Amino acid sequence: MTGFQNIMILGGGGFGTALACVAARAGRSVHIWVRNPAIAQEINRLHTNSVYLPGALLPDSISATLDPASAREADAVLAVTPAQSVRQTLGLFAPWLRPDAPLLICAKGVETGTNMLMHQIAADIAPAHPFAVLSGPSFAADIMQGLPTAVTLACAGRQTGIDLVQTLGTQSFRPYLSQDVIGVEIGGALKNVIAIACGITEGRGLGESARAALMTRGLTEMTRLAVKLGGQAQTLMGLSGLGDLALSCNSRQSRNFNLGLRLGQGESLAQILASAKGVLEGASTAGAAVQLAAQAGVEMPICAAVDAILNQGAAIDTVILELLARPVTSESS
Repeated sequence: MTGFQNIMILGGGGFGTALACVAARAGRSVHIWVRNPAIAQEINRLHTNSVYLPGALLPDSISATLDPASAREADAVLAVTPAQSVRQTLGLFAPWLRPDAPLLICAKGVETGTNMLMHQIAADIAPAHPFAVLSGPSFAADIMQGLPTAVTLACAGRQTGIDLVQTLGTQSFRPYLSQDVIGVEIGGALKNVIAIACGITEGRGLGESARAALMTRGLTEMTRLAVKLGGQAQTLMGLSGLGDLALSCNSRQSRNFNLGLRLGQGESLAQILASAKGVLEGASTAGAAVQLAAQAGVEMPICAAVDAILNQGAAIDTVILELLARPVTSESS
């Protein structure tokens, strides 16, 4: 069997558990690290994770652990925690990682405070380890049902990328290899912010045409920033850019779209966050992404508008009017 055999998943949320099932279906031995003892016990005894994936049965080859030292047995490690927890989690595990074990980062976001991408955090915390990122249009519920799902796996080292693709690839879960780590990360992080904007238009009843315009102009913003940071425009036309954007902006399964929808319907951000099940990555990424863009000298009016609504107390209708009042320029700008 090619690829890596012993896989460690950091994070037992919905997506982490779904990726554990992907690896198990590919014939791998899988351990999930979780913080909650009750979830670990349920996974080990009942082969379920009712908190995050109710009704789903996990393969017997998956086990859960609370012990970071378990990572010393792993051939490859998948970090599937929320983006704002990646630094802390990798710091906890770094002393236990095998020297040759690659880190596959599956979180989507920009770190608040530092404005760093996830692979930059990995390089900061565990510089000796090869790293890769995984992103693309993928709902945990679809993955669990074995429905066809395609994602992008980006890795600077081609052979490590090939090994990771072979580790996770199945007939229903198809990772496509890329070497554009920056482009893949920017697509995964910013699509969440654009999804919030699209949800707001739905909540305000602004119509499908407005949503299509936001998606298209949002894709332009994503591409502009990715290229300025060293990514490739072509990457943003693929699964981790356009593909993930289309999914997140058009489905109520998207937590970020629903955040925007509820904001548009008049709920406060505090109310929404208090009742949310799972992490709303776009809410924390918006401000950091706008700061990152400012550092790079890139204008991103849609992302800035979302940041103004979420973090600066701006009124939704005022922000919409300001966007509509912007000068009309060429479509390529």
